Amino acid sequence: MSVARSSTSSSIPLAVRITKRALDLAFAGVGLFLLALLLPALSLLIYCDSPGPIFYRQKRASTLQPGAANGKSAFSPFWMLKFRTMRVDAEVGTGAVLAEENDPRVTRVGRFLRRSRLDELPQLWNVFTGEMSLVGPRPERPELLENLTLAIPFFEERMRECKPGITGLAQVSLTYSGGAPAGSPVAALANSLTNPYGFEAAHGALADDMRTKLLFDLAYVASLEHFSTYIVMELWIIVQTPIIMLRGVGR
Repeated sequence: MSVARSSTSSSIPLAVRITKRALDLAFAGVGLFLLALLLPALSLLIYCDSPGPIFYRQKRASTLQPGAANGKSAFSPFWMLKFRTMRVDAEVGTGAVLAEENDPRVTRVGRFLRRSRLDELPQLWNVFTGEMSLVGPRPERPELLENLTLAIPFFEERMRECKPGITGLAQVSLTYSGGAPAGSPVAALANSLTNPYGFEAAHGALADDMRTKLLFDLAYVASLEHFSTYIVMELWIIVQTPIIMLRGVGR
């Protein structure tokens, strides 16, 4: 006779959790060593283009725990590290807002760092300390998460029992902000995914890219339920990530 799974038990097998943490430590250790070699040159470029801090600390929401009722009360925040890609005064007068295509707040060096994904490298420290994983859904800012959860059904489920990641299925499949790349299969379905009823007032909403990204994040989270699906997905994403970085795909 089968026993129903407790609402507080984990749906992720132990083998998946152990393997995932082992990969995190291995890649974070090597990555931090390589980052130390690049740090002087990157720091000089960032500062000369836009004087100010080299690194940017931003509060992000972490994993949704088993048994949690909603994202508002169940996400614990952590400080995520990035190379600064925007002007120092980027959010003065606006507060927290989602990044947009051709965002005027991004510096010239910042655009290069974003296209190459090099701005995410300091998060290897977050991975090493266990706050993040190498692969997983991107964490959102707590002040934006509540509205996204209200606007997009099941948005909080992308983080259930899954640590946020530096790279992920959405990151290697979509643009920097989560939009569908031109000419891709998902781009042909963009309207049906983001505005299925064709409401003119809803066209171009800021949450459109997040709706598309959610589909990829949920697919990744589903792969964690079995070791065979997890390891194929994890290794494919890890292999694809440097290819995306070298091609400079994104915004």
